[in-house]
Amino acid sequence: MVTAENHTVINGLGMSVSKIVSENYPVPMEMVGINDEFGEVGDVEYLKKRFNLTAQDIVQKVKKVISRK
Repeated sequence: MVTAENHTVINGLGMSVSKIVSENYPVPMEMVGINDEFGEVGDVEYLKKRFNLTAQDIVQKVKKVISRK
């Protein structure tokens, strides 16, 4: 399972989903989002690249999860 969010992964969607899913269905999990860093200002494309939130980054995480299955 892969979650993607455009903000910090700490206490975000990924952690919430991970907690609920892991209690009943242990599956490989990856979270796409900003790690424990201060935010920055910039246009959307710059920020996606800076924080590894592009479509390519998400595809890589999906492939990583599939390889662990």
